Amino acid sequence: MSCQLTEKQMSLLCSSALFTDVPPQTVAAVLERDGCTLEEYPAGTSIYQPDRFRRSLGILLAGQVRVSKPPLTVSVLKPGSLFGAAALYNRAAEYASTLTALSPCTALLLSEELLDALLSEQTLLRQNYLRYLTGRIRFLSARLHALATSGAELRLGRYLLSNTQNGSLTCSATELSKRLGLSRASLYRAFSTLEDAGIILREGKTIRVPDLAALDDIVMTAHITKG
Repeated sequence: MSCQLTEKQMSLLCSSALFTDVPPQTVAAVLERDGCTLEEYPAGTSIYQPDRFRRSLGILLAGQVRVSKPPLTVSVLKPGSLFGAAALYNRAAEYASTLTALSPCTALLLSEELLDALLSEQTLLRQNYLRYLTGRIRFLSARLHALATSGAELRLGRYLLSNTQNGSLTCSATELSKRLGLSRASLYRAFSTLEDAGIILREGKTIRVPDLAALDDIVMTAHITKG
């Protein structure tokens, strides 16, 4: 059974990272394929969670989805965003995070089998998907480099992971330097490095972390690298 999309949904799908520059007729043909489903999620529904998820790539077409590692909110997905890539091409027993519908949501899901076939058949689609994954790798690598360069950055990163509320922490530099056991000079160098890498945003005494999941991955990898 084909997936029937509205004109707005079709426009969002064609402009998503997966289907950028793919001819509309090719996208329309995908909607006819087995393994392509259109799903509706009421507000409050858990779309993906560690112990219950689908091995499918999702493209959000309507609504907003909270990505969290309870109790922390990591980010909010908006229409056009991709999700579920971490569930593909591996057999991990648990998904990496929890995705919750903040409002009534609509998403197009492509099963792993269908995506695999499309990547084999469509060169442009394959390039788009690899570009999307490469972008995520570059994003994490840049932040890993920032944290791996100094123990001060790593110490600050660990503290932020443990103490931010909804992705932010309000604390004076003087108090934070005492908590971390760092000189103010070292703390400000750590601030500068993490800000330049886009890991944190500072507004007065408030430190914001736009992507807590990425920071978590970076801190864990940096910890292992430092041994």
